[in-house]
Amino acid sequence: MILAVDPGTSESAYVITGKKLKPLEFGKVDNYELLKLIECIGGRPYMVNHFAIEMIAHYGSGMPAGREVFDTCVWIGRFYQAACGRVPRLALVYRKDVKMNLCQSMKAKDSNIIQALIDRFAYGVPNRGKGSKKNPGWFYGFKKDIWQAYALAVTYYDLYCKEG
Repeated sequence: MILAVDPGTSESAYVITGKKLKPLEFGKVDNYELLKLIECIGGRPYMVNHFAIEMIAHYGSGMPAGREVFDTCVWIGRFYQAACGRVPRLALVYRKDVKMNLCQSMKAKDSNIIQALIDRFAYGVPNRGKGSKKNPGWFYGFKKDIWQAYALAVTYYDLYCKEG
């Protein structure tokens, strides 16, 4: 099982996946709440054995990095440190890796990534695979940042978990 985190300055999105990358648990929560979740990962009803978090990279745009970037970097480090010793396999995954893995283009936007996930896990399913409260689909309850955390989990799986 994979715990994937899309970090933010004060809130972060996370997804825990199960067999065949089925989303088991997800949300966008306060960073302190996510830190507690990671620290108590052994108390979950399932064993998380992979941890992936999006890492910040600079792509030479010439623009200076602002406070939000550095605040997010601090949280990336805190989450990673909390996962050390609790989760056997950890990885920092860059956004470019997600774009290339799912869309084969560095120009991909969030909407392209979401469509690639829908095409892979809910192709031809009405309502973009979300379903309804009465009949929840694969992506039921997903919102913007949760999509990106899930994209990170899928990319981590594709790059680090697939064997031959």
